[in-house]
Amino acid sequence: MILTADRPGERLDTAVARLAPELSRSAVQKLIEAGAVTRNGRPARKNERLNAGDTLSVEPPAPRPAEPVGQDIPLDVVYEDEDVIVVNKPKGLVVHPAPGHPDGTLVNALIRRCGKSLSGINGELRPGIVHRIDKDTSGLIIAAKNDMAHRALAAQLKDHSLARTYECVVCGSMKEDSGTIDAPIGRCAADRKKMAVTEKNSRPAVTRWEVVARYPGYTHLRCRLETGRTHQIRVHLAWQNHPILGDEVYGHKKPELGMTSQCLHARELTFVHPRTKKRVTVSCGLPSYFEDVLRKLGELR
Repeated sequence: MILTADRPGERLDTAVARLAPELSRSAVQKLIEAGAVTRNGRPARKNERLNAGDTLSVEPPAPRPAEPVGQDIPLDVVYEDEDVIVVNKPKGLVVHPAPGHPDGTLVNALIRRCGKSLSGINGELRPGIVHRIDKDTSGLIIAAKNDMAHRALAAQLKDHSLARTYECVVCGSMKEDSGTIDAPIGRCAADRKKMAVTEKNSRPAVTRWEVVARYPGYTHLRCRLETGRTHQIRVHLAWQNHPILGDEVYGHKKPELGMTSQCLHARELTFVHPRTKKRVTVSCGLPSYFEDVLRKLGELR
Protein backbone atom coordinates (compact mmCIF):
# COMPACT_ATOMS: atom_id res chain seq x y z
CA MET A 1 0.00 0.00 0.00
CA ILE A 2 1.53 3.34 -1.12
CA LEU A 3 0.27 6.59 0.42
CA THR A 4 1.26 10.22 -0.14
CA ALA A 5 1.42 12.68 2.76
CA ASP A 6 -0.63 15.79 2.08
CA ARG A 7 -0.62 17.63 5.42
CA PRO A 8 2.75 19.16 6.40
CA GLY A 9 3.63 18.59 10.06
CA GLU A 10 1.17 15.72 10.58
CA ARG A 11 2.40 12.78 12.67
CA LEU A 12 3.20 9.63 10.74
CA ASP A 13 0.77 7.38 12.65
CA THR A 14 -2.03 9.94 12.37
CA ALA A 15 -1.48 10.36 8.65
CA VAL A 16 -1.43 6.64 7.89
CA ALA A 17 -4.59 6.03 9.93
CA ARG A 18 -6.35 8.89 8.08
CA LEU A 19 -5.16 7.90 4.60
CA ALA A 20 -5.87 4.20 5.19
CA PRO A 21 -9.16 4.21 7.14
CA GLU A 22 -9.34 0.40 7.04
CA LEU A 23 -6.50 0.41 9.58
CA SER A 24 -7.12 1.47 13.18
CA ARG A 25 -4.71 3.86 14.93
CA SER A 26 -3.47 1.06 17.19
CA ALA A 27 -3.01 -1.26 14.20
CA VAL A 28 -0.99 1.44 12.43
CA GLN A 29 1.23 1.92 15.48
CA LYS A 30 1.89 -1.82 15.68
CA LEU A 31 2.82 -1.88 11.99
CA ILE A 32 5.21 1.03 12.51
CA GLU A 33 6.82 -0.69 15.51
CA ALA A 34 7.22 -3.85 13.43
CA GLY A 35 9.03 -1.88 10.70
CA ALA A 36 6.21 -2.41 8.19
CA VAL A 37 5.84 1.33 7.46
CA THR A 38 8.52 3.32 5.66
CA ARG A 39 8.84 7.01 4.83
CA ASN A 40 10.58 7.75 1.56
CA GLY A 41 12.06 4.27 1.62
CA ARG A 42 13.40 4.20 5.16
CA PRO A 43 11.97 2.93 8.48
CA ALA A 44 10.06 5.59 10.35
CA ARG A 45 8.92 6.39 13.90
CA LYS A 46 5.27 6.88 14.73
CA ASN A 47 5.76 10.44 16.03
CA GLU A 48 7.72 11.71 13.03
CA ARG A 49 6.33 14.88 11.47
CA LEU A 50 5.75 14.59 7.71
CA ASN A 51 6.37 16.84 4.78
CA ALA A 52 3.85 17.23 1.99
CA GLY A 53 4.63 14.75 -0.75
CA ASP A 54 6.38 12.19 1.47
CA THR A 55 5.86 8.67 0.14
CA LEU A 56 4.59 6.26 2.77
CA SER A 57 4.76 2.52 2.16
CA VAL A 58 2.62 0.26 4.32
CA GLU A 59 3.12 -3.50 4.11
CA PRO A 60 0.78 -5.35 6.50
CA PRO A 61 1.99 -8.87 7.31
CA ALA A 62 0.28 -11.78 5.60
CA PRO A 63 -2.68 -13.15 7.54
CA ARG A 64 -1.75 -15.94 9.94
CA PRO A 65 -3.85 -18.91 11.03
CA ALA A 66 -6.17 -18.13 13.94
CA GLU A 67 -4.87 -21.20 15.75
CA PRO A 68 -1.23 -22.11 16.30
CA VAL A 69 0.09 -25.01 14.26
CA GLY A 70 2.53 -27.74 15.18
CA GLN A 71 6.19 -27.06 14.47
CA ASP A 72 9.19 -29.35 14.62
CA ILE A 73 10.91 -27.75 17.62
CA PRO A 74 13.05 -30.07 19.79
CA LEU A 75 11.63 -30.74 23.26
CA ASP A 76 13.48 -32.01 26.31
CA VAL A 77 10.66 -34.08 27.84
CA VAL A 78 11.41 -35.16 31.41
CA TYR A 79 8.01 -36.71 32.21
CA GLU A 80 5.01 -37.72 30.12
CA ASP A 81 1.90 -39.86 30.38
CA GLU A 82 -1.67 -39.77 29.03
CA ASP A 83 -2.59 -36.74 31.16
CA VAL A 84 0.43 -34.49 31.59
CA ILE A 85 3.74 -33.63 30.02
CA VAL A 86 6.66 -31.87 31.74
CA VAL A 87 9.25 -30.16 29.57
CA ASN A 88 12.65 -28.68 30.41
CA LYS A 89 12.30 -25.39 28.49
CA PRO A 90 15.51 -23.82 27.19
CA LYS A 91 16.31 -20.16 27.72
CA GLY A 92 14.97 -18.05 24.86
CA LEU A 93 11.92 -20.17 24.03
CA VAL A 94 8.60 -18.31 24.35
CA VAL A 95 5.84 -20.36 25.99
CA HIS A 96 2.85 -19.41 23.82
CA PRO A 97 2.07 -17.24 20.77
CA ALA A 98 1.73 -13.52 21.48
CA PRO A 99 2.31 -10.24 19.64
CA GLY A 100 5.87 -10.33 18.37
CA HIS A 101 6.07 -14.11 18.76
CA PRO A 102 3.35 -15.60 16.52
CA ASP A 103 5.06 -18.98 16.27
CA GLY A 104 8.22 -20.86 17.20
CA THR A 105 6.88 -21.27 20.74
CA LEU A 106 6.59 -24.11 23.22
CA VAL A 107 2.91 -24.39 22.29
CA ASN A 108 3.81 -25.00 18.64
CA ALA A 109 6.21 -27.74 19.73
CA LEU A 110 3.61 -29.33 22.03
CA ILE A 111 1.00 -29.36 19.28
CA ARG A 112 3.44 -31.18 17.00
CA ARG A 113 4.15 -33.79 19.70
CA CYS A 114 0.73 -34.18 21.34
CA GLY A 115 -1.64 -33.28 18.52
CA LYS A 116 -5.09 -32.09 19.51
CA SER A 117 -5.07 -33.93 22.83
CA LEU A 118 -3.89 -30.80 24.70
CA SER A 119 -6.47 -29.23 27.00
CA GLY A 120 -8.48 -26.33 25.60
CA ILE A 121 -9.31 -24.52 28.84
CA ASN A 122 -6.77 -21.74 28.26
CA GLY A 123 -8.01 -20.96 24.75
CA GLU A 124 -6.77 -21.63 21.24
CA LEU A 125 -3.46 -19.77 21.64
CA ARG A 126 -2.45 -21.54 24.85
CA PRO A 127 -3.63 -25.15 24.59
CA GLY A 128 -2.39 -27.25 27.49
CA ILE A 129 -0.61 -24.39 29.25
CA VAL A 130 -1.27 -24.42 32.99
CA HIS A 131 1.43 -21.97 34.11
CA ARG A 132 4.16 -19.97 32.41
CA ILE A 133 7.81 -19.13 32.83
CA ASP A 134 9.52 -16.19 31.20
CA LYS A 135 11.13 -16.46 27.79
CA ASP A 136 14.61 -16.06 29.28
CA THR A 137 13.99 -18.32 32.27
CA SER A 138 14.92 -21.94 31.67
CA GLY A 139 13.55 -25.08 33.28
CA LEU A 140 10.49 -27.14 34.01
CA ILE A 141 6.99 -26.34 32.84
CA ILE A 142 3.98 -28.66 33.02
CA ALA A 143 1.21 -28.87 30.40
CA ALA A 144 -2.11 -30.69 30.51
CA LYS A 145 -3.17 -33.14 27.82
CA ASN A 146 -6.87 -32.97 28.67
CA ASP A 147 -9.32 -30.72 30.47
CA MET A 148 -9.57 -33.02 33.51
CA ALA A 149 -5.83 -32.74 34.08
CA HIS A 150 -5.87 -29.00 33.46
CA ARG A 151 -8.58 -28.37 36.05
CA ALA A 152 -6.76 -30.48 38.64
CA LEU A 153 -3.39 -28.80 38.07
CA ALA A 154 -4.94 -25.32 38.02
CA ALA A 155 -6.53 -26.06 41.41
CA GLN A 156 -3.13 -27.09 42.75
CA LEU A 157 -1.63 -23.83 41.51
CA LYS A 158 -4.35 -21.96 43.32
CA ASP A 159 -3.93 -23.75 46.64
CA HIS A 160 -0.09 -23.82 46.29
CA SER A 161 0.17 -27.61 46.40
CA LEU A 162 1.89 -27.57 43.00
CA ALA A 163 5.41 -26.82 44.25
CA ARG A 164 7.98 -25.08 42.05
CA THR A 165 11.62 -24.75 43.03
CA TYR A 166 14.06 -22.50 41.18
CA GLU A 167 17.78 -21.83 41.34
CA CYS A 168 19.36 -18.49 40.56
CA VAL A 169 22.46 -16.40 41.04
CA VAL A 170 21.92 -12.97 42.58
CA CYS A 171 24.15 -9.94 42.86
CA GLY A 172 25.61 -9.25 46.28
CA SER A 173 26.04 -11.37 49.37
CA MET A 174 22.91 -12.54 51.20
CA LYS A 175 23.51 -12.02 54.94
CA GLU A 176 21.21 -14.81 56.14
CA ASP A 177 21.28 -18.46 55.13
CA SER A 178 17.54 -18.54 54.36
CA GLY A 179 14.48 -16.37 54.52
CA THR A 180 10.99 -15.53 53.27
CA ILE A 181 9.97 -12.54 51.18
CA ASP A 182 6.30 -11.75 51.76
CA ALA A 183 5.46 -8.66 49.71
CA PRO A 184 2.53 -7.98 47.34
CA ILE A 185 3.21 -7.59 43.62
CA GLY A 186 1.34 -5.53 41.05
CA ARG A 187 1.94 -3.48 37.92
CA CYS A 188 4.66 -0.86 38.20
CA ALA A 189 3.07 2.61 38.18
CA ALA A 190 6.03 4.09 36.28
CA ASP A 191 6.28 1.34 33.66
CA ARG A 192 3.25 -0.84 32.90
CA LYS A 193 5.45 -3.48 31.25
CA LYS A 194 7.11 -4.19 34.58
CA MET A 195 5.93 -5.55 37.91
CA ALA A 196 6.78 -4.11 41.32
CA VAL A 197 6.31 -4.59 45.04
CA THR A 198 3.36 -2.32 45.76
CA GLU A 199 0.27 -2.10 47.92
CA LYS A 200 -1.79 -0.62 45.08
CA ASN A 201 -3.76 -3.00 42.82
CA SER A 202 -1.54 -5.88 43.88
CA ARG A 203 -1.85 -9.51 44.96
CA PRO A 204 -0.09 -11.37 47.79
CA ALA A 205 3.25 -12.90 46.85
CA VAL A 206 5.52 -15.13 48.94
CA THR A 207 8.96 -16.45 47.99
CA ARG A 208 11.06 -18.67 50.25
CA TRP A 209 14.81 -18.79 49.62
CA GLU A 210 17.95 -20.46 50.89
CA VAL A 211 21.63 -20.05 50.11
CA VAL A 212 23.25 -22.81 48.05
CA ALA A 213 26.71 -21.21 47.84
CA ARG A 214 28.41 -17.85 48.30
CA TYR A 215 30.94 -16.24 45.96
CA PRO A 216 32.70 -12.86 45.95
CA GLY A 217 29.97 -10.39 45.03
CA TYR A 218 27.33 -13.02 44.22
CA THR A 219 25.13 -15.67 45.87
CA HIS A 220 23.70 -18.90 44.47
CA LEU A 221 20.13 -19.33 45.77
CA ARG A 222 17.37 -21.92 45.75
CA CYS A 223 13.88 -20.37 45.74
CA ARG A 224 10.48 -21.93 46.40
CA LEU A 225 7.36 -20.20 45.12
CA GLU A 226 4.42 -20.09 47.51
CA THR A 227 2.50 -17.98 44.97
CA GLY A 228 2.95 -17.50 41.25
CA ARG A 229 2.88 -13.83 40.36
CA THR A 230 4.36 -12.53 37.12
CA HIS A 231 8.16 -12.12 37.46
CA GLN A 232 7.78 -12.91 41.18
CA ILE A 233 11.30 -14.14 42.00
CA ARG A 234 12.91 -11.44 39.89
CA VAL A 235 10.83 -8.66 41.47
CA HIS A 236 11.19 -9.93 45.05
CA LEU A 237 14.96 -10.33 44.91
CA ALA A 238 15.45 -6.96 43.19
CA TRP A 239 13.30 -5.39 45.92
CA GLN A 240 15.72 -6.89 48.46
CA ASN A 241 18.60 -5.18 46.59
CA HIS A 242 19.83 -8.55 45.33
CA PRO A 243 18.71 -8.60 41.68
CA ILE A 244 19.25 -11.76 39.66
CA LEU A 245 22.49 -11.80 37.70
CA GLY A 246 21.84 -10.75 34.10
CA ASP A 247 18.36 -9.35 34.74
CA GLU A 248 18.64 -6.05 32.89
CA VAL A 249 14.94 -5.28 33.46
CA TYR A 250 14.90 -5.37 37.27
CA GLY A 251 18.62 -5.38 38.03
CA HIS A 252 21.91 -4.02 36.77
CA LYS A 253 21.78 -2.54 33.28
CA LYS A 254 25.23 -3.69 32.22
CA PRO A 255 26.13 -7.33 31.43
CA GLU A 256 28.02 -9.19 34.15
CA LEU A 257 29.89 -12.47 33.73
CA GLY A 258 28.65 -12.63 30.15
CA MET A 259 24.96 -12.73 31.19
CA THR A 260 22.49 -10.47 29.34
CA SER A 261 19.35 -12.23 30.62
CA GLN A 262 18.42 -13.58 34.03
CA CYS A 263 20.35 -16.51 35.50
CA LEU A 264 17.16 -18.26 36.68
CA HIS A 265 16.27 -21.93 36.25
CA ALA A 266 13.11 -23.84 37.26
CA ARG A 267 14.80 -26.98 38.58
CA GLU A 268 12.11 -29.00 40.38
CA LEU A 269 8.35 -29.40 40.16
CA THR A 270 6.08 -31.44 42.45
CA PHE A 271 2.39 -32.10 41.82
CA VAL A 272 -0.40 -34.51 42.68
CA HIS A 273 -1.14 -36.56 39.60
CA PRO A 274 -4.66 -35.69 38.33
CA ARG A 275 -5.61 -39.33 37.73
CA THR A 276 -3.61 -41.48 40.19
CA LYS A 277 -3.62 -38.89 43.02
CA LYS A 278 -0.03 -39.85 43.76
CA ARG A 279 2.56 -37.18 44.43
CA VAL A 280 5.05 -36.79 41.54
CA THR A 281 8.36 -34.95 41.75
CA VAL A 282 10.27 -34.11 38.58
CA SER A 283 13.68 -32.45 38.46
CA CYS A 284 16.33 -31.54 35.91
CA GLY A 285 19.97 -30.52 35.94
CA LEU A 286 21.36 -27.03 35.58
CA PRO A 287 21.70 -25.85 31.96
CA SER A 288 25.08 -25.11 30.44
CA TYR A 289 24.75 -21.31 30.75
CA PHE A 290 24.15 -21.68 34.50
CA GLU A 291 27.09 -24.06 34.94
CA ASP A 292 29.29 -21.62 32.99
CA VAL A 293 28.34 -18.88 35.46
CA LEU A 294 29.14 -21.09 38.45
CA ARG A 295 32.49 -21.99 36.92
CA LYS A 296 33.35 -18.31 36.45
CA LEU A 297 32.27 -17.58 40.03
CA GLY A 298 34.41 -20.44 41.31
CA GLU A 299 37.40 -18.84 39.59
CA LEU A 300 36.77 -15.62 41.56
CA ARG A 301 37.39 -17.38 44.88
